[in-house]
Amino acid sequence: MKGFKDFIMRGNLIELAVAFIMAGAFAKVVESFTKIVMELIAKAGGAPNFDSWKVAGLTTVGPFLTALVAFLILAFIVYFFIVKPYEAAKARMGMADPEEELAEEITLLREIRDSLARR
Repeated sequence: MKGFKDFIMRGNLIELAVAFIMAGAFAKVVESFTKIVMELIAKAGGAPNFDSWKVAGLTTVGPFLTALVAFLILAFIVYFFIVKPYEAAKARMGMADPEEELAEEITLLREIRDSLARR
């Protein structure tokens, strides 16, 4: 029983649960925003719908193409309206990437090591 208690109370599990909850809520926001953009695209030039398109009698090609186009539009929206502004805000605030900080620390440690080796 102690092992199970330790597993449940492990910090990473709680953080992971919170991440899933936040991701679910954020997914709804992104989905709603994407619906707005898709509606604007549909008003401008028609909604991308290939559901009735059949190639060599295959009925699943059309829905696949519709899903693929919707995915590409969603990816475009997420990248240009969420990822890029987030990266710009992070750069403006001076928040460094943890990997960049680690690389700087490794470089510094190598310099110290080399300096000690020369002595």
